[in-house]
Amino acid sequence: MKSFEHLVLDRIGLHARPAGMLVRETEKYASEVVLKKDGKQADASKLMKLMSLGVKYGDVVTVEVSGEDEAEACERLEAFFKENL
Repeated sequence: MKSFEHLVLDRIGLHARPAGMLVRETEKYASEVVLKKDGKQADASKLMKLMSLGVKYGDVVTVEVSGEDEAEACERLEAFFKENL
């Protein structure tokens, strides 16, 4: 398993547009991607689950990636978060 933490800098937080983009990004990989915040977690391939985390500006989220392509997926997802959140 690979993981990274990310400080959310988008003023609106994880709203519908970037959440949808994240779902599409996770679909590119065989690995399972889980987003964690404040003791709650969500499968990053499920839009409504992501939205239920209530990620806001200034929150720190942990992204965990596990599976056969976890190294590549983790690296690209970290770049995605930096560019979009």
